[in-house]
Amino acid sequence: MIRPARAAVAAALVLGVPSALPAFPVPAAAPIRAAPAAGPGAVLARPVVEAGELPDRVGVRIVRVAVSGDGGLVDLRFRVVDIARAHGGVHDPARPPALVEEATGVVVKDMLMGHQHTGTFQREATYYLVFNNPGNRLRRGSRVSVLLGNARVRGVTVS
Repeated sequence: MIRPARAAVAAALVLGVPSALPAFPVPAAAPIRAAPAAGPGAVLARPVVEAGELPDRVGVRIVRVAVSGDGGLVDLRFRVVDIARAHGGVHDPARPPALVEEATGVVVKDMLMGHQHTGTFQREATYYLVFNNPGNRLRRGSRVSVLLGNARVRGVTVS
């Protein structure tokens, strides 16, 4: 049996009479905002290192940061050079990976579908982390700081 409200909606759609559709309240969409860099300072506060120092500190070398998924995703690729340091650096729950847009301070830290590498790394293998890019804030040419483990590499250009 079709409920009266559903029948009215179906009839209005079939007959092409949108004014006959019942009014349903639609909640306003909240604007998408990423946390500012000044947010949870403990998670974002990391010593600045040069890209060449990252392997000694975290055990990985940044290969690329690129926008993908029609702008809605950011792909961070890194190569493992020291397995023990990489495991402790990339997998540290107290210091999760993140990207900070240098011009605005926008923080991109949420992984696509909660993805996080959890297995054992292989030396000289390239791995990736895929971040959601809220509001397509990061774009090709953006300059970001890459936060991995207890290190922050500034001035990485997004491709």
